[in-house]
Parts: sequence; structure tokens; C-alpha cells
Amino acid sequence: MLEKNVPHIQEFANLSRLNAVVTGASSGIGRAIALEIARAGANVVIHYSRSREAAEKVADSIRQLGPNAHLLQADFTEPTAVKRFAEQAWDLTGGVDLWINNAGVDLLTRPENQLSFEDKLRLLLQVDVQSALELAKSIGLRMRDARGGAILMIGWDQADRGMEGDSGELFAAAKNAIMGFTRSLAVSLAPHVRVNCIAPGWIKTAWGETASDAWQERVLQETPLKRWGTPEDIARYARFLLSADASFITGQVINVNGGAVR
Repeated sequence: MLEKNVPHIQEFANLSRLNAVVTGASSGIGRAIALEIARAGANVVIHYSRSREAAEKVADSIRQLGPNAHLLQADFTEPTAVKRFAEQAWDLTGGVDLWINNAGVDLLTRPENQLSFEDKLRLLLQVDVQSALELAKSIGLRMRDARGGAILMIGWDQADRGMEGDSGELFAAAKNAIMGFTRSLAVSLAPHVRVNCIAPGWIKTAWGETASDAWQERVLQETPLKRWGTPEDIARYARFLLSADASFITGQVINVNGGAVR
């Protein structure tokens, strides 16, 4: 017989009434994070660069869940865009509690994959590294003054062990910078602001959907759990790290990669 008066079961990783900004939120991992933290109760500012229609669909989905959603466009290849975006996002929300730096250049499936190594490097450093570092630093200082907040960066699980080819070299350079910066910024902003980084493994975003049979087999061989990760796998862990349930975790780079060690 079930007992009466069972205490209310508290929701895990609750983000109710918090204001969040997710860069690169119109698709992939950014979209999944935006939706997941909205399920946890957060109001979300959805950053996009070019895909307004896709961003609007994310916003509509968030509003159906209950929280507020706003769109904010910025092209981080423009010299003045980063500072302007940080100011607009902070003013739009009246203060940001959660900041997720997810925006990045897609060098695998878009026209950019035809660029030279040098041009790819320039774009990657500008968008994936410089804009992310400037945004995290700027918003982090504001959060510290407000005496609270959490920042989440996105790394790469193979950055610190290496992968062959141009893409492996380029992403290792960019994501090692992000991962090292995470550890240092966390020390600078403690004790009031937490800074962590998720390093995804093989995640089935746009490139994974069309990857060759050889790549599909490689992913299964390198991943002990024998499957691709999904954007939702990353999003659920992001929700935890951004919440008060992770209040004693900062300065960490955490692999979410199905156990891959190669």
C-alpha cells in the first residue's frame, strides 16, 4: 500500500526564472541546449547569425514550453559585433544569469569547407575563439559585479589528444584555447561565477547525418557505448552544469563522449 503524504519530489536542475543566452542556438547542439534549459524554466535569448527562420522556430518551441524567448542576431566575423551583442543581450534581459558560448564556424558542411587552410584558421580563430573569449570575459565581469552566474563553453574531446587531417589540426588549435581559457577564467571569476566546459565526442549534427560509411564505422569503433551522441545528450549535461545542483563544480572540462579515449 502506498504511503500518504509523500514529500514533494524536487525537480532536478531547475532553472526557473533565470535568464539565459545561447549563442549559435538556431540548430544542432545550441538548439538542443536552448530547448533543454527552457524545459528547466529558463528564459532564453537565441543568438543566430544567418538562419533567422530556424531561430524563430526554436523561439516558438520555447514559448510553447512556457518561458520567454527572444531573438538576437550577430555576425561574429564583424569587428564590432561581439561587444554590441554582449551589451544588447544584457540589456534585453535586465541581467544574464546563464551564458552558453556555443557559436562556431561549420567547416565541414557549408561552403567554408572549400576554403584554404589559412582562411579556415582565420575564421575559426575569429568566431570560435576570439568571440567566445571576449563574450565570456565581458559577461563574466558583469556577472561577478552582480555576484552570481554561470558560463558554459563548448570544447572538443579530441582536442588534447589529437586527430589527423586539416580539420583535426584546426579544431584542436581552437578548442584547446577554449578549454584552457575556461580553467583560467573560472579562477578569475570565483567565487561568485562558475565557468565550465563540455567537450563533446562524436555528436550526430549535420555532418554526421551524411558522413560516409567509413566514418560511421569509425565512430562506432572509437565509442565504447557504440553509438553517436546526440545534441540532446550534450544539452542534458549542460542543464546540470548551469544549475545550482552543480554549485561546487567550476573550472572543469568534462568529456561527454560515450567513453571514447582515443
